[in-house]
Amino acid sequence: MKTPKWFLRRNILSWTLTPFSLFYFIGSKLVFNLRKNHEYISQRPVICFGNILSGGVGKTPIVRNVAKFFDAPVIMRGYKKTNETSGIGDEAKMLSSDGILVHVGDRKSNLILLNKQKSKTPIIMDDGFQNSSIHKDISVLVFDESIGFGNGFLLPAGPLRETKSALERADAIIVIKRKNVAKNFALPTNIPVFNAKNSEICPYDKNTKVIAFAGIGYPEKFFNNIPSKVIEKISFPDHYQYSDKDIKSLLEKAEKKNAKLLTTEKDWVRLPDYAKQDIKFSALKTDIENSFYDWIKGKVDDITNKKN
Repeated sequence: MKTPKWFLRRNILSWTLTPFSLFYFIGSKLVFNLRKNHEYISQRPVICFGNILSGGVGKTPIVRNVAKFFDAPVIMRGYKKTNETSGIGDEAKMLSSDGILVHVGDRKSNLILLNKQKSKTPIIMDDGFQNSSIHKDISVLVFDESIGFGNGFLLPAGPLRETKSALERADAIIVIKRKNVAKNFALPTNIPVFNAKNSEICPYDKNTKVIAFAGIGYPEKFFNNIPSKVIEKISFPDHYQYSDKDIKSLLEKAEKKNAKLLTTEKDWVRLPDYAKQDIKFSALKTDIENSFYDWIKGKVDDITNKKN
């Protein structure tokens, strides 16, 4: 589904939904505590990159960077598996295209499988901060500075999966820096915070007219950072599966307006092969400050020594 407008700004509807947030809070706490009783502890270090917001905040490029740094495998759920994404999901397809070993499906089962290998390399867990059935040796939360905590309410009145107190379970936080900072975005001072910066590698120059479309959690993040001349923005629901009808409509629109079609890499891998010839993607490059890699390598080395 598309990210509701009230997730970012409080309005009458968000206030109306707040009683349901109480039920969500109670239910999620019960599930968390029940899962905790069956926690699996890996012999290899597990690094979890998660968030406390519903919708994409930019984890996948960070997971890609860290997986490459350690030459580590990634376990993930593999949301919205289709033929276009080789049956593994768009995010998994993006990572595997970079030569990263990705295990999709039940994360606990894949973790048990990876522990049978004779390797001390850490295992990267994409998402799962709320999954208490797996012990994380290192938990890193990711935030987009322009989104912050959204409207500050729990689901369904807001985007939060957990209350802000959940930040205390994190070992570190990565903040993707933006020009515009969300209001009331204050982080704990007792947790290491590292900065990251995104840049779009666009296949077109600044004078090229483009029609940009995206089916991601917060499409404005993509639209606002395209260096080319955007003449139209089209939003689809998150993880949207594009039909032949959608492709035809987009191509006809671009031809009529003498413009190029541009989307995100995450959307591009979900397109049928024939459409990829006429539609290009803007690659998202994320740079994390070097001190983060020093910090996480030190943590992994300490954990590895203790486990062995």
